[in-house]
Amino acid sequence: MQSYQLFITLSKTIQIQIGRLGLFWFPKGTYVYTGSAKRNMDTRIKRHLTKDKKLRWHIDYLLTNEQTTIVKVIKTERGECDSNADVKGKTIVKGFGSSDCQEDCKSHLKFIG
Repeated sequence: MQSYQLFITLSKTIQIQIGRLGLFWFPKGTYVYTGSAKRNMDTRIKRHLTKDKKLRWHIDYLLTNEQTTIVKVIKTERGECDSNADVKGKTIVKGFGSSDCQEDCKSHLKFIG
């Protein structure tokens, strides 16, 4: 399965409701979100780049906020959890984007500074 990483900047500290996970504070800075697509990866990434969308995944709640900007996208043939494990960062929301995780990742969104 292919995976991708979104490098996201947050221009100021904000509080966001992330679906059923709850209400969280996100510090200003840079985040890396690791996701996967069984097919149509480019379509999935294009959706992430759009602000106006139905909120479906945890990442949608973050990306639709006006303070967020995707600054870089990396696509890889590596698995989602392997790619995520390479990112050294802080977990802000446990379970974010990792509800179908096969490797017991704490979160597929990491704050890197």
